[in-house]
Amino acid sequence: MKFFIDTANLKDIQEAVDLGVLDGVTTNPSLMAKEGIKGTDNVMAHYKQICEIVDGDVSAEVIAVDFEEMVREGEMLADLHPNIVVKVPMTRDGVKAIKYFSEKGIKTNCTLIFSAGQALLAAKAGATYVSPFVGRLDDIGHDGLLLVQQIVDIFSNYGYPTQVLAASVRHVPHLIQCAEMGADVVTCPLNVITGLLKHPLTDAGLATFLADHKKVNS
Repeated sequence: MKFFIDTANLKDIQEAVDLGVLDGVTTNPSLMAKEGIKGTDNVMAHYKQICEIVDGDVSAEVIAVDFEEMVREGEMLADLHPNIVVKVPMTRDGVKAIKYFSEKGIKTNCTLIFSAGQALLAAKAGATYVSPFVGRLDDIGHDGLLLVQQIVDIFSNYGYPTQVLAASVRHVPHLIQCAEMGADVVTCPLNVITGLLKHPLTDAGLATFLADHKKVNS
């Protein structure tokens, strides 16, 4: 499984890189705004900074909602760096744009996936990734993890090369269950990734080892 970090914070991205387990980054306009990145030129420069830190795919989202503007924005983003993946919403024009980008050899991430049917359409159009939103489905009383499993099974049935990128992953159990289901990628905040390090028995065991070492060396 690939680990992507869902942020536009350069410090968090660098920390994940330093940990040695980061495979890529996902961003969106909300995450850019959270970091105070405003204006097209500043946003583009920030994407370049991210690509200089991470040796892996970096999803950069188009703002446009119509096909022609999606294509224009997507091509501009793709020209920034070879690692850029154009993030496109699951809409009618979004699917058309994914098909266009696929034929041009531009990688895409179809975002805001909330059903297996949507994921199937994106895969048929040639999406590199589809992003089912686990946590947001849980918020409205649906089973977000069940959707991940459905998409994994469907893609496996028909041999689609499109990768399942589990998004809106909010805690360690989410991440582990996505791994069990065979998701290709999980994207989440830094604290979810570092949460995998923690276990009370590890802490207790280390404390015991250190205490015993101190006794025999005092």
